[in-house]
Amino acid sequence: MRFRNAILFVALAVAWGSAFTAIKAGLAYFPPVLFAAFRYDLAGVMMLGYAAVVTDQWLPRSRADWAVVGIGGTLMIAAYHALLFVGELGTTSAAAAIVVSLSPILTTGFARAFLPDERLTPLGIVGLLVGFLGVVALSNPDPGNLLDPRTVSLSLVFLAAACFALGSVLTRRFDDDLAIETMEAWSMLLGALLMHGISAALSESVADVRWTGEALLALSYLVVVASALGFLIYFDLLERLGPIEINLVSYAAPVVAAATGLLVLGETPTVATGVGFACILVGFGLLKRDALRTELARLGGAPNRSD
Repeated sequence: MRFRNAILFVALAVAWGSAFTAIKAGLAYFPPVLFAAFRYDLAGVMMLGYAAVVTDQWLPRSRADWAVVGIGGTLMIAAYHALLFVGELGTTSAAAAIVVSLSPILTTGFARAFLPDERLTPLGIVGLLVGFLGVVALSNPDPGNLLDPRTVSLSLVFLAAACFALGSVLTRRFDDDLAIETMEAWSMLLGALLMHGISAALSESVADVRWTGEALLALSYLVVVASALGFLIYFDLLERLGPIEINLVSYAAPVVAAATGLLVLGETPTVATGVGFACILVGFGLLKRDALRTELARLGGAPNRSD
């Protein structure tokens, strides 16, 4: 069982980490927000079909159900991906993945603000600040030119991570009965619709797309591998491992993004990239120290089985 979980964990890290490289590659052929909308047009339909097969409720019914879908579609799909895809225009795959890995830290911060049962300890506050320091180290801003393209791009990716984290916290405020597969499917479809609206407002057009083999490969990879296959693995691991260990994928994905960015696009990680990643990883460890300690104890005491 451990061996199977480890393989699936690595597969998910590869699927989601390499997605940043696929996004960067595809941006050479697609307007950014339209690219993201196309991805979730297709992924949403696939996910809805999957939800119809594996759940007994493929359609939201209550106000709480639709509220969760609305938050997920607006913040976790549309805002997150529109900002991420635009942000990746001016930075590397690895840098974008590292900033996005701040999401679990931001989620904890938002949870303390919006969920009454959550508390942030002094050491947790230190972890939050260390995580933010990692983003500053990664962006390495020029005080004399804070609006240089790279700093602006990383700021947009940071806002993307913040939108995703805020959405994940706000959805927990509603007592809904939706299966996660159904919520993801309808959020994807709503998010795609919203991104088409944003794309039109930005005067992006299908006529601007260059339909090359590379463009279709990047889009197909994001739809099939990063979205459909990635979420199937995620649902399986979430049930088996729980949210704490799944969060660790956020810290394996940047390593994959750096490797695939180097191999596919010739992107070379910098010292600032490594320092930023280390700070964010330390920040996560400080924030989640108790949960990580519990998980390590559980894993250390679990029987050694395999299949």
